[in-house]
This record gives sequence, C-alpha cells and structure tokens, in this order.
Amino acid sequence: MSDLVGDARAWSPDAQEAVRLLAVSALVEGRDRAEVAALFKVSVRAVDNWWTRWQTGGRDALLSRPRGRRTGEHQVLSEAEQAAVRQAVLDHTPSGLGLSGQLWTRALIGELIFKLYRIRFTEPGVGKYLKRWGLTFQRPDKRALEQDAEAVRVWHEETWPAIRARAKAERGEVLFADQVGVRSDQVTGRTWGEQGRTPVVRRTGNRFSVNAMSAISTKGRMHFMVFTESFDAKVMCRFLDRLVGHFDRKVHLVVDRHPAHRSKTVRTWLADDEDQIELHFLPSYSPELNPDELVNADLKRSLPHTHRARNQAELATETRRFFHRRQRQPHIVRGYFGGPHVRYILNE
Repeated sequence: MSDLVGDARAWSPDAQEAVRLLAVSALVEGRDRAEVAALFKVSVRAVDNWWTRWQTGGRDALLSRPRGRRTGEHQVLSEAEQAAVRQAVLDHTPSGLGLSGQLWTRALIGELIFKLYRIRFTEPGVGKYLKRWGLTFQRPDKRALEQDAEAVRVWHEETWPAIRARAKAERGEVLFADQVGVRSDQVTGRTWGEQGRTPVVRRTGNRFSVNAMSAISTKGRMHFMVFTESFDAKVMCRFLDRLVGHFDRKVHLVVDRHPAHRSKTVRTWLADDEDQIELHFLPSYSPELNPDELVNADLKRSLPHTHRARNQAELATETRRFFHRRQRQPHIVRGYFGGPHVRYILNE
C-alpha cells in the first residue's frame, strides 16, 4: 500500500475507491478504526465516514461518483430563457427576428442570445445548449411562399376526408398521380472521394430526356406510362384511358393543378367517362401532400445507380425497368404513403 501513502485528495478516484473498500474490509475483519486509519494514512474521521456509508448504502456507497456539475446546474441562461430561445429557433427564421439568413447556425443562435440577453457564447457553448434542448442539425423541407396554409388545412380536414368517404361508399379506388421528367445529364446522390478534391462523374455530352406519369394506391398498386413527348392534355388523356382500363370500378385520381390536368381537352374527356374516373386537385404549391412525388424522387435516385444511358431509348428502357420493378414490390409502393407529410392519407 506504499503507493497510496500521502494526501488522499491527490489520489486518483480509482485509488481513493480502492482504499475505501480495503479499509471497510479491514473493519469487517475486526481491526480497530485507529489501526485502519494509521494503515492507510488517513484520519480516523474518514474511516468512520466510510463505515457509516457502508452500513447505510453497502458497497455502492463507497464507489467513486463522476465529478463536476450535474446536468443543468449553474447554467448561464435560466430555464425560462433557454425555453424562449429554443422556441424562437423552432418558430422563426433568423431574418424573421432581425438577423441575416433563412437557416439557423450555432453562430446565429449565439447572436440571438446576445440580442435578447446580452450574453456572449462561443459556438461550442451554443452547441451544448442545442444538445440539451434536443435539437439537431437537419436539412429543412422546402415550402413555396405562395402556398396557402388555409387551403392546406381545408384539404386535410374537409376535402380529403370527403374524397375518401365517397370512394368508400362507391367501392371505388383512390390513386395519387404525378408526372416526372428524367434527363441524361442528371446526377443525384453522393459518392466518396479524396478530401479537398471533388469527385468527377463522366457523362455524355448528348443530352436527352424522357417523361413518365405514374399513379399509386395505398394497396400497393402502381400504374405508369413512359413517353418521350412533352406532357400536355393529349398525353394526360392517353394516361387516363390506359388507367381506367385496369379497373372495373370507379377511379378517384388525385393530382396537382398542372394546366394539362385542368385543360378543356381533359375536362371534355372526363365528361364522357364520369362513371369511370374523377379527378381531384391538391392545393396549389403543395407537392409534399402527394405521395407520388416520393416515387419521382425514388426514380431519380435509382437510375444513376443502375445504368448510365447513352441515348434516349436506353433511358426510356431504364425508366420502364424501374417502374416494372416497383410494381413487383407492393410493400415499397405502400411505403411511399409512410412519409411524414403524406401519412394523413392512411389516417382514418
């Protein structure tokens, strides 16, 4: 025990813990408290304290505890001040509070704290508060400035429930549809590379594109059409004609407000087939409400990883291959309805 002799306050926590346990073991064996104190070069008062702790709390009472302040102890900002800053970050953009930019950074949150309470924080200091508040650095969703919040509310609370109820009463089928364009020069996703040197993706200088229209249901059904011409009313009518051919009951098709969807040509076509299909329009500037947007994103992520098309025909083939693959994977199609902004479709 010679290595433990000296001022106990200078010992490591592990060494202090070992001495406490050995000292109590000696007392249990019947040694005198003064003898134990002399053996371990500590005061009799310390030995008495360890014995009391052991009697009341057992071995755990003699173990070393982490040093330092408890979480939240002696915070520079009070709990009320912290709650105010946290809510400001969640409810507002920096520019909305007289700062610069649309996205919060640790530096901007530090500026906000100084503006409110005249207290300066380093970025790591702000980061500790953010961690304590349960906030993480995330990529934000984008919303069009033109989006009408009231129209979105009406869709959620009135329009969509009415569509669902009608389809159920008619024993019809509800699908969500959207169109997408795929370009040959499109590069999505990330790849590994040497730090400081941006990776290079070789692609053909011959630019071409194809378009597609797809429709999905909560049952995992998917219908699609790939085409090379521009999307217009005639293409929309062709897709509708193909779609109704797959059903022996009425189809309720939810789409965005693209001009082709609301064109006179499409309205005339629908009038002649009103017993077979009906269109319903999402609120303007609200693509996040359409689960078929997730199909489009899935398509654009998948194509570069499968094959780099050298011409339009190959790109069309790869696009069809993607849709055929998803048609055989109804669990993935149903998964598109699990996104945070489209989960409302599944809620009764």
